Amino acid sequence: MAMTMRTEGLEEAEAMLSRLGESAGAVAAYGLYDGAGIMADAINAQAAAIRTEGFHYAALPGVTMRLPSPEEKAALMSAGAGIAKFEKNGGEVGTSVGFGNAGYAEVNGKTKPVPQIANAINSGTSFMKAQPFFRRGVNSGRGAAVDAIGKAIEAKCDEIIKQSGG
Repeated sequence: MAMTMRTEGLEEAEAMLSRLGESAGAVAAYGLYDGAGIMADAINAQAAAIRTEGFHYAALPGVTMRLPSPEEKAALMSAGAGIAKFEKNGGEVGTSVGFGNAGYAEVNGKTKPVPQIANAINSGTSFMKAQPFFRRGVNSGRGAAVDAIGKAIEAKCDEIIKQSGG
């Protein structure tokens, strides 16, 4: 005994799936932008919590380490963590969040690259206490960023499905 089955309407489903496949990179970039923005905000919030003290040289008698100066913190806050240009490589879309292209700032009479200031504060140096604000920002923003990416991608996919009449 045999049973025959037929399906109808596969052309619409195929067209909808094709449209989803063609726009996968754009949909991924759309979601990634939302997540990167949340991550940049979390990093900037942690940078705002950096402890400071008035500038002094760590080579003073009895002083081996110092905190960042208010000018160094202000340089970070004015530059702010940014989002790099998106890089598309096949089916992957990636970006960086941080201070990589933040420029230069005048600190204690010297012009210094903002990324160097951020790294010195984050990792510490032989004369500055480490305050890992970057890691704290990434850890505090990760969950919200992943949720935002998922929601944005889901919303965009739903929009594409609705456009194709599905």
